[in-house]
Amino acid sequence: MEVLTSSSAASVSPCFRFSIPNRTSCSGFQFKVGTDSQQWKSLSVRTMEAQLWSPVLCITTSINMSGSCSCSTLSKRRFLLSRFSSKDGWFSVSYGLCLKSKKRRGSSQSQKVMSCSERIRQDVSVVFVGFFTTMLLVTSVSLAVSNMPSWALSEENLLFLEAWRTIDRAYIDKSFNGQSWFRYREDALRNEPMNTREETYVAIRKMLATLDDPFTRFLEPEKFKSLRSGTQGALTGVGLSIGYPVGSEGSTAGLVVISASAGGPADKAGILSGDVILEIDDKSTEGMGIYDAAERLQGPEGSSVEITIRSGPEVKHLALMREKVSLNPVKSRLCEIPGKGKDFPRIGYIKLTSFNQNASTAVRGAIDTLRNNGVNAFVLDLRDNSGGLFPEGVEIAKMWLDKGVIVYICDNRGVRDIYETDGSTAIATSEPLAVLVNKGTASASEILAGALKDNKRAVLFGEPTYGKGKIQSVFQLSDGSGLVVTVARYETPAHNDIDKIGVIPDHPLPTSFPKEEDGFCGCLKDPASACYLNRGQLFSG
Repeated sequence: MEVLTSSSAASVSPCFRFSIPNRTSCSGFQFKVGTDSQQWKSLSVRTMEAQLWSPVLCITTSINMSGSCSCSTLSKRRFLLSRFSSKDGWFSVSYGLCLKSKKRRGSSQSQKVMSCSERIRQDVSVVFVGFFTTMLLVTSVSLAVSNMPSWALSEENLLFLEAWRTIDRAYIDKSFNGQSWFRYREDALRNEPMNTREETYVAIRKMLATLDDPFTRFLEPEKFKSLRSGTQGALTGVGLSIGYPVGSEGSTAGLVVISASAGGPADKAGILSGDVILEIDDKSTEGMGIYDAAERLQGPEGSSVEITIRSGPEVKHLALMREKVSLNPVKSRLCEIPGKGKDFPRIGYIKLTSFNQNASTAVRGAIDTLRNNGVNAFVLDLRDNSGGLFPEGVEIAKMWLDKGVIVYICDNRGVRDIYETDGSTAIATSEPLAVLVNKGTASASEILAGALKDNKRAVLFGEPTYGKGKIQSVFQLSDGSGLVVTVARYETPAHNDIDKIGVIPDHPLPTSFPKEEDGFCGCLKDPASACYLNRGQLFSG
């Protein structure tokens, strides 16, 4: 017997043919279920095979001399082999049924054979039920397969999928802002035009926009290269670090200045932390993303950019000349203060401005140099340090701690990883330490400040920090473009989530306390100065 039917939506109309020969024989029957030839372009597994097992009755019918009829099951045999193939969609099933009859003389014996054959028909009916059930199962599978898309993946589709997989693996929110991430992939491949590279970039940006996360973004090859150069020590622009006003994330007018690089164009123009950028080249920053704004501020060396800022009640229009801003992250100074013994007459001041790939090496060098000069206390200035590379922040924390947790990395399910130290790389664990922070202290700076505070290694002075408690990682795609993806949030060793809150210092600083190393030493030496800070208070809890 053979059945051939289509697995499309049309009704199934099987046709059966069955015969039992007169002589001892073994007759087989078979059916197949097929679909129209169709390639599964969206499946990662191209071929699947399966075997099903079921008993088949092989029956011997005999008539003994007393005229009784007996039917006995002789064996159970493997009979069904099924194969799925993504190439053509065929599914075949084969059954075998063996019937064996021994003839005896006499018409009455023939009649008894007929009565015994009724029992055989019952057994065969059971097998037919198995056939029909299996056929329904196979048809259901084939119907599902026939609904799969049949497009061929282009090079542009593959680049889109590479970006999709990166978000799927790395993004912190596994609900993907409350949407089916797999369904989005299928819908985008069906509906988004991806005939050119620019169309593919648009599709990737549109995909990221559904996450509603301003820190997760796509960078074209040149912009990705520029980002990497910024973390490696140099950047062409005006020397500004910018962010959203705390709690707004781009929903209100203006972008806030986190810090201005010392000696850069913005710093020379008098732009301060907390100033609000209202326009860039006559384009309003209302609703503008921070990375779009950063790209507008950067440009060829020697070119100019016009910005409008609000500094307190005053609105200023400024023209800034772009230049190559050196990101040497560390400046240090030895302050010798008159005094004796526990009054800490030799203080080592370290100003850390960014966490690029040179930061930990530069800090280590500054500590070694100052210790060789006999310092007996340190001040680490993190004011207006907008962050940078997360691993550099962790490595610098290890220099000051003999043991303890540095930071907890968390996702939506809780703590995912713990960064801690055993003191093996520490170089300055015994000297008193003060850390200076302000609202321009952000990201990796907050990790470092929080670790030193919660481990009671340092006393913090200043004002609450910026409050960026999320961590991004950078991923390069195959064509040289890249993704910056929010991969986690962090908590300080005391399990404080500082996002949009910041690290709270232990004591305030005088409002006129200087930000450069030369002025710092002066404020510790002159009690008559408005910025004077008692050096004993500086290192007391």
